[in-house]
Amino acid sequence: MSKALSEQELHNLAMNHVGKELEERGFEFIAINSKLKKHPQFVCTDKNGQYFFVIVKAVMIPANPDSYDVVWMETFKKHAHEKDAKVLYAGVGLGNPDGEELPVYLDEDYLLEYNGIQFVETNLN
Repeated sequence: MSKALSEQELHNLAMNHVGKELEERGFEFIAINSKLKKHPQFVCTDKNGQYFFVIVKAVMIPANPDSYDVVWMETFKKHAHEKDAKVLYAGVGLGNPDGEELPVYLDEDYLLEYNGIQFVETNLN
C-alpha cells in the first residue's frame, strides 16, 4: 500500500519545485529553512547582491495556491523592509490525479498547479 505524504513532505515537495526555479534564475542561496510555518523558506541573493526572502506555500488542490494571508504578509513585508530584502511568494498546489479527496502518495504521480514565483511589493500599507 502506498504511503500518503505528510504535511511536511508536501511542503518539501513544493520547496523542491521553487528551489529549482530559483536556481535556474541564477539566485544564490544564503539560507534554506524547510520547517513548516517558519518563514522565509529561502534567503537568497541575485547577481547584484540584492537579498530576497522567498515564501513557499503548499496547498492541496482545489485550494488556490496563489492566495495568501494579506494581514500576515504585511507583518512579513515589514520584516523584509527592515532587512533591505525583497519578498517573493511561490504558491504550489498539489493533488492526486485520481481525485481531489485523495492524498498525494510517495513515489506516485501527482498534479501540480504552479504559476511561478511572484514579486510581492514591500511598500508598507
